[in-house]
Amino acid sequence: MSALSVKHLLGIKYLQPEDIQTLFETADNFKEVLSRPIKKVPSLRDITIANLFFENSTRTRISFELAEKRLSADVVNFSASSSSVKKGETLIDTVNNILAMKVDMVVMRHPSPGAPVFLSRHIDATIVNAGDGTHEHPTQALLDAYSIRERVGRIKGLKVAIFGDIMHSRVALSNIFCLQKLGAEVMVCGPPTLIPKDIHLLGVEVSYNVREALHWCDVANVLRIQLERQDIKYFASLREYSMYFGINRQLLDSLKKEVVIMHPGPINRGVEITSDVADSKQSIILQQVENGVAIRMAVLYLLAGRRTADVKAV
Repeated sequence: MSALSVKHLLGIKYLQPEDIQTLFETADNFKEVLSRPIKKVPSLRDITIANLFFENSTRTRISFELAEKRLSADVVNFSASSSSVKKGETLIDTVNNILAMKVDMVVMRHPSPGAPVFLSRHIDATIVNAGDGTHEHPTQALLDAYSIRERVGRIKGLKVAIFGDIMHSRVALSNIFCLQKLGAEVMVCGPPTLIPKDIHLLGVEVSYNVREALHWCDVANVLRIQLERQDIKYFASLREYSMYFGINRQLLDSLKKEVVIMHPGPINRGVEITSDVADSKQSIILQQVENGVAIRMAVLYLLAGRRTADVKAV
């Protein structure tokens, strides 16, 4: 088994391109497992994983839990809304109480950027970042890149445009890091108020014109407007946003080329993307969901292998 160069998955920026390729190759094997009548392997039978979600989640939480169960791990689910966090318990106290129950790995989503990094410095368990504030969402970026590779056959040399609320999106940052490490060109497109002013320093193209960006790209990754993170109004109305920055069938048909359509979900149908685009043959949105389980199985499997090796070395 090839090993990762990292003990934790805290963000794409900490991975080497070789790590990403190893994860993809491992996910290929798990995709084959998931196509069998019996979709379960005993790879993590002796590993206990705690899912700590301090923010609401549906797809990511279910995907991780399914990946863990497909690997035969023991799973502990934690929800902040029904825990002692509501009583003022600190993050470290919460996690240490869980680790006292002999948990090996922690999958954590937290509203504060950097929370998984902070935790990794204070506890002896493998940390997987399932999204930290507006910082990173590494497994989403991995499954997005994996889905592009599956559909197009390569990533190197492709032009990928990320549309929408770039400022508040952890998916955008992780995707930029991941795609660039794999040799793709990246453009971001959206209203000027939703694109960070210094984002060009990351080596990405910037456009405020959806038609121009679609003409440029091979793959369009469309993000939702994250109203829950916006403390002020960044555009006049959802109707106006849809009119100037939404992607619809008429717009795609005018391109005279086929652009692959992606979306990390949840979709605001009729706002950033119309149903006839989301459900079209150009869309790989459901493939992204399916690939999420295989990628997360690969992440957990490889990190557990690294942890076992570290323990044996002590």
